Amino acid sequence: MARYTGPKHRLARKEGVNLLDKSSQSLMRRLNTPPGVHGKKRKRRLSEYGLQLREKQKAKTTYGLLEKQFRKYADKALESKGSTGAELLSLLESRLDNTIFRLGFVPTRFAARQLVSHRHVIIDGKKVNIPSYQVVIGEAINLTAKAMEIPAIKKHLQEEIKLPSWLARKGAVGKVIAKPKREDITEPVSEQDIVEFYSR
Repeated sequence: MARYTGPKHRLARKEGVNLLDKSSQSLMRRLNTPPGVHGKKRKRRLSEYGLQLREKQKAKTTYGLLEKQFRKYADKALESKGSTGAELLSLLESRLDNTIFRLGFVPTRFAARQLVSHRHVIIDGKKVNIPSYQVVIGEAINLTAKAMEIPAIKKHLQEEIKLPSWLARKGAVGKVIAKPKREDITEPVSEQDIVEFYSR
């Protein structure tokens, strides 16, 4: 599946919010300045459509998706019987790369995606290298022995992190124990605006 390979700080500066799970000093200094030569000019007031578009772009940036793939998630959520916004976020949270990030195996979703693509992730005894794989309740997720030798991962596994309620972890083994809930998602995303954008 295609992915964005351009400058990542540009994406965060476009939205004016740190969406990259990073605490880079250069990013934090420039976060209020939009990218491009006209970035320092005064921002125009956004229309309702513009606000909805920005929320959609924020969610895409947060989860590292391009338009075609994000649209598929939106269409699937629109077909669901429950709350469309909650279902959309649940689908995004259930992606394997996001789950690896939420379990605290790596510091960013970009790193999680790379870990999955390089076949370092095992689900119920089988290697999975598809970042968009949808994890389900009851699945156990762990890293390969080779991944456990990577210094950055070793260091990150020793850090204390707060797990969302739908995941459990013991050492380097994680388990999906429930469906992702809206209250577990702290990213500044308005799912209602996204749903309205795709409902036009």
